[in-house]
Amino acid sequence: MLVRFHSPAHHDIIMFGNVAKELIHLMGFSGRIPSAVQAADLADVRTRLLDGLASAPPPPPADDDVEADAETQDHVPLKTRAQPLVAMIDAAIKKEAYVMWEETR
Repeated sequence: MLVRFHSPAHHDIIMFGNVAKELIHLMGFSGRIPSAVQAADLADVRTRLLDGLASAPPPPPADDDVEADAETQDHVPLKTRAQPLVAMIDAAIKKEAYVMWEETR
């Protein structure tokens, strides 16, 4: 599953469903897709997301073993994956716009 985040203040963002759901939970939502955040609530949502990212577990250590698991070698930290969404939220706050998300193909 892919999830598309949309706001009239920013270009669309598409994420893998598992990553999107984790970020949606960190924002303080149930993980229901589709859903949205009104402009008035975005500052609080941004704070919850950043606080959640700050307490997220660190990425696994790099393994020098040649036969190391590919998933471990290619791990992208959640904090890095969240940056486009944080940018969207920041833009939406500036323009007093909403942010919504939905399943996409």
